Amino acid sequence: MFSKFLSLEPERRNAILNAALKEFAGKGFDDASTNVIARESGISKPLMFHYVNNKKDFFLFLYDYCLDILNREYFDKIDVNEKDIFERLRQTCLLKIQVMQKSPWIFDFIKVAVFTDSEEVKDELGKKRRMVENRSFERFYRDIDTSKFRNELDTEKAKKLIFWAVGGYAGEILEQFRSTDAPVYDFEKIRAEFDSYLNELRKTYYK
Repeated sequence: MFSKFLSLEPERRNAILNAALKEFAGKGFDDASTNVIARESGISKPLMFHYVNNKKDFFLFLYDYCLDILNREYFDKIDVNEKDIFERLRQTCLLKIQVMQKSPWIFDFIKVAVFTDSEEVKDELGKKRRMVENRSFERFYRDIDTSKFRNELDTEKAKKLIFWAVGGYAGEILEQFRSTDAPVYDFEKIRAEFDSYLNELRKTYYK
């Protein structure tokens, strides 16, 4: 059904994808405007529908398309045998940043799609939701080794504080990607900066 869309040159295809992800993520399925998506993509609405059929089919396609990207570029690359919380967070956060650099709205879109109450798409999405639940972010943190934590700490609260701190850093990077005057993407610089923050957290929470 979307062979025409997938055969588009990457620059135009990505422009449509990111415009659609941003609009759906910000407004949900029912309130999202295909006029806005077309305008932000730099193409006419009739031409956009030549490639994507209709709003509902496009939304459902985006869901599957995004899950495929996340499976290949995120979930499948996480080493679940790594038990150290900082090493696990390091790999998940850096992988997430790499995905967000290409598709800044992908995680927000998946969240909106999973929790949508739109009558037009929720039944179809319900059939797909189990895949997300089985590969949820939380699943990757159930078996963390807590033996290195300082004895006086409440380890569950400490883990949450660490998650929030790392999530805050990832959020700052994401806002840079979303900015219209975003700086040139320098992954090595981001990785070095992130490692320095993780080292400070280790000093705080580990023995």
